[in-house]
Amino acid sequence: MASVGLLTLEIYVPGVGSLKEKRGLVRPIIARIRREFNVSVAEIEDMDQLGHMVIGVAAVSPSADYVHGLLERVADSIAAWRLDAELVDYTIELL
Repeated sequence: MASVGLLTLEIYVPGVGSLKEKRGLVRPIIARIRREFNVSVAEIEDMDQLGHMVIGVAAVSPSADYVHGLLERVADSIAAWRLDAELVDYTIELL
């Protein structure tokens, strides 16, 4: 049976003055996650709030261990990337 994993990333973006500026930061983060990990990614909450973004990352695999490990690597990578943002918290759910 397939395992589906959901990673929810809460990211703080200091000094954002407009939604346009926020989108300019969100899009490259989402594109990089997609490119490097081949997962589904979208901004899922707080799209109209400055300074805060919530990004959802989903992955599907026959192995629950693989999905969990992949999503952990995504979270670890974002924390290590030099972004103009800070990873505040993340959660992983296996569905």
